Amino acid sequence: MKDFGAAAFSPDLIEAMSSALEASVSALPEPVHSTQVNQLAESILRSAQTGERDVEVLKRLALLELQIAPR
Repeated sequence: MKDFGAAAFSPDLIEAMSSALEASVSALPEPVHSTQVNQLAESILRSAQTGERDVEVLKRLALLELQIAPR
């Protein structure tokens, strides 16, 4: 993970981020690769750092970012 060593999140936000990650991984077709999970997690962390708190928005942003990421 990149540049998240100093990040601090409330327990409620951690729960929201976890839910968003689980939901976004579940939305992917099998097989899901670890690189995809890492990209989703990084996107969710970045979005949360900028103030996003809604699970559905975190999920959607992560999936969109994964879709447009260079391969």
